[in-house]
Amino acid sequence: MAAAIEIKYFNTFLLKKVLSDETSDYNPIYGGSFGIPEQIGGYPSPNLLNALGDNYGEWVIEESRIQGGFNNTTVDFGPKAYIVDEDNGASIRSSSLIYSGIYNSRTGTNNTNQFSVGEEITKSLNPANGSIQKLYAEDTNLIIFQEDKVSRALVDKDAIYSAEGGGTVTSAFAVIGDIQAYAGNYGISKDPTSFAVYGYRKYFTDRFRNAVLRLSQDGITEISEYGMTDFFRDAFNNINSPIPEYGTGNIIGGWDMYNKQYVLSLQTSPANPNEYYATTNFDELVTGFTGFFTFKPTQLFSVRSKVYSLKDGKLWSHYSNSSPVGSFYGVTNASSITLVINENPSVSKNFKTVNYEGDNGWQVDSFISDAQKFDAGSTPGSWISTSDTVAQVPSYIKGAYDGLGNAYPSPLTQPIYRYGFDRKENKYYANLNNNSVPTDGEVIYGSQMTGIKGRYATVTLSTDNVTNPGGIKELFSVGSVFSLSSY
Repeated sequence: MAAAIEIKYFNTFLLKKVLSDETSDYNPIYGGSFGIPEQIGGYPSPNLLNALGDNYGEWVIEESRIQGGFNNTTVDFGPKAYIVDEDNGASIRSSSLIYSGIYNSRTGTNNTNQFSVGEEITKSLNPANGSIQKLYAEDTNLIIFQEDKVSRALVDKDAIYSAEGGGTVTSAFAVIGDIQAYAGNYGISKDPTSFAVYGYRKYFTDRFRNAVLRLSQDGITEISEYGMTDFFRDAFNNINSPIPEYGTGNIIGGWDMYNKQYVLSLQTSPANPNEYYATTNFDELVTGFTGFFTFKPTQLFSVRSKVYSLKDGKLWSHYSNSSPVGSFYGVTNASSITLVINENPSVSKNFKTVNYEGDNGWQVDSFISDAQKFDAGSTPGSWISTSDTVAQVPSYIKGAYDGLGNAYPSPLTQPIYRYGFDRKENKYYANLNNNSVPTDGEVIYGSQMTGIKGRYATVTLSTDNVTNPGGIKELFSVGSVFSLSSY
């Protein structure tokens, strides 16, 4: 309910009570001062305030001197008291830019602590696009990454536009000039650590939109659409925990100068007990993501032609000749590749062999046909799904044995036989032994049946641990000999 309060003098004004101690009413402050003392008719004592209730004594009369201080500035006499007492406290504007005076090391000029209010030193962006997360200076442009938008601003020049819409550069000096947004509703979310740059290409992620992005001279491109849409949709979902105390995951990006690739690592937060991470790389030569890595960096960057990463407070050098291939942070893992043999996908086949061109030391971990769905029979509308598989195919050395029954790593006598890959004309090949469980109604040819049935097959090869451990093993091509179905 509104109340009218009469004030006798024009150069006095009312002050609202604010408690300096949030736990009690013992230290009320009125407009920055302690108001008029109780002895001359000021605010009541704390005990009286408690007795009369919280609403009593909400307002007091202040004299004409600001905050009632001795010899402080007084307000002018007039029909009503009016003054603006500026608040010199800090103001947080997350979607604005501010710049200071210049810094020149050659002349010893350092005005970085000066922010002149007499000059236009601020530039604001649309706050609806979130806070500014990253700034990157490129030639005469300043690229501004907000949570939901990417913009660019002219640096050290200003621009005006003619009636036809053409832009012309003026001679007027402006530290931060006109701001223009890039096309597309993309931003960097809250992951400035995903940013990496090489030449005119800038790479970053937008976890809010499950997107990995590239900013170049042709604008913003969603590179996660190059065959990886499903993967990144699931990966971003895995690192965004729905449990608040687990927090959101980390996204680490960096440029690999050695291979000219953008390396991206998506990681759950350390507080999340369900650890998940995926480290992959994007290659412009193939316009796609070429593989996955086993390492989980805290930060990754390049210095000249060297690639470094941080892990647990330690600096690691990548592609070092003194470390085994596939060794990251002191842990060595086998390299592997998964591919699909998919010639004539509409024709049923019998895959009989597997072969590859490359170095010695590769083995087949799995060779699986496409899923075949059959009617379950007794239950209407139901079905079962089966796939044919093969036993692991050992590498050329690991699959060796002799006529006495000795196998690697025992010493072998001549002649030597191989139940895995054999070599002929520098090409490695092996038969595929079916390791599947027979299904109902399937024609069985005995335990020595060769090959698996299917329209296409998914194959995974990896390096073994006995052939030149830690060395480079190249793989050029993988193939299979198959026969077409007889019907």
